[in-house]
Amino acid sequence: MAIESISGNLPSLIIKQDVKKAPAEEFGNLLTDFIGDVNKSQIDASKSAQNFINGDQIEIHDVMIAGEKAKTSLELLMEIRNKTVDMYRELTRMSV
Repeated sequence: MAIESISGNLPSLIIKQDVKKAPAEEFGNLLTDFIGDVNKSQIDASKSAQNFINGDQIEIHDVMIAGEKAKTSLELLMEIRNKTVDMYRELTRMSV
């Protein structure tokens, strides 16, 4: 089994400096990309588990690693969502 770098599995959260967009558009695109990455990791974990159940050549630790990556990505997405909602509520409270 090849060991991957951690940056290869994390969503690309670095905003390119040469592209000038509105901050809301940048955040929207960033969030959309991250949701896509989380969805892909969920699908990959599901496929790994299904392959293991079918008896394909996949080790149990690979299935567990894929599942934990998907779980961690989803937890991070939920925290980002929660903080974004909190930020929005605070901004609306300040503008009233």
